[in-house]
Amino acid sequence: MKCTKCGEQAVVPIRRHNAAFCTEHFFEYFDNQVQRAIKEHRMFTRDDKILVAVSGGKDSLAIWDVLLRLGYEAHGLYIDLGIGEYSKRSTEKVRKFAEERDAVLRIVSVEEEYGLGTTELARKAGRPACSACGLNKRYIFNREALEGGYDVLVTGHNLDDEAATLLGNVLHWNTGYLARQSPVLEATAPNLVKKVKPLYRLTEREIASYAVLRGIDYIVEECPMAKGAKSIQYKHILNQLEELSPGAKARFLFGFLEHGRPHFQEERERVEVRPCRVCGQPTTAEVCAHCRMLQRVGVAVAGD
Repeated sequence: MKCTKCGEQAVVPIRRHNAAFCTEHFFEYFDNQVQRAIKEHRMFTRDDKILVAVSGGKDSLAIWDVLLRLGYEAHGLYIDLGIGEYSKRSTEKVRKFAEERDAVLRIVSVEEEYGLGTTELARKAGRPACSACGLNKRYIFNREALEGGYDVLVTGHNLDDEAATLLGNVLHWNTGYLARQSPVLEATAPNLVKKVKPLYRLTEREIASYAVLRGIDYIVEECPMAKGAKSIQYKHILNQLEELSPGAKARFLFGFLEHGRPHFQEERERVEVRPCRVCGQPTTAEVCAHCRMLQRVGVAVAGD
C-alpha cells in the first residue's frame, strides 16, 4: 500500500476517498479537514479565546492537539464525572496531556459541585445515566465558558457521532433536533456560548490513527455508563453500511447538512429561549432541566 501523495509506504488507508497516506501526508490530510471545517463554517478565528471540552478520549485530545499545533489560544475543560476508576484514569490522561504541552486546563468535579457523582445523581433523579450526564456536561460547559470569558466552546464530535445522531433523529423524526443538528451551534441567546465541532469531517478510525501516530495517550474503553446506548447501535449499523459502500456515512451527513437541514428552518425559528428562573442559564422552559434535576435529588441550586 503506497501513499497517494508521495508513493512511500502508507500507514493509514482511507477507503471513502480511495486513498492512503504515509504519516506525514496523513497529518497534512487531517489538518486540512479540520481547517476546512473551521473555515467553511466560520467556527472561530485566531483572535478568539477557545475552550476545548476534553474527556480523556481520543477525539477531544486530538482536536486540542491540532488547535495547539496550529497556534490557536485553546484551553482545556475537563469535567470529573465521578464515575469510579474510569473518571480517575480519564483525569490522569487529561492532566498528563496538558502538562506535556504546557497547556491551560480547567477541571470541574461533579462530586465537589453537587455532593454526589453522576451515577448516584442519575439514580436519585430517576434518569438514564447518559441523560443525567449530558445535562451536567452541557450546563457546566456553557457556565465555564461564560465565566472564563471564552468566545467559543469546541467539542470532539466526529463524523461517526454526527451520522449516528442524525440516524436516530431521522428514525424518530425528532424535527426539533434535526433543526439544530449542525457543526456550529450559534450563541442565539444571552448567556449562551457558541459551540462548534471541528472534527465532524473525520471518522473515529482516522482520529484514532492520528492519536496513535502523534503518541497521544488516551483512554481507550467506552464510558461504563454508555453500555447499551442506542447511539452505539446506530454506529454499528452505519459501520456495516460503510463496509458495503465506503463514504456512505459522509454522504448521509453532508447531504443532510446541505439539502435536508434548510427544510427545518421554521422549526429552529419556533424555539423561544429564555433565562432559567433559578440559575439564569438559557432554557426553553421557566426552569431549566438541569435545575429541575438537581431539585429532584435535593441539591440546593443558586436562586432557590
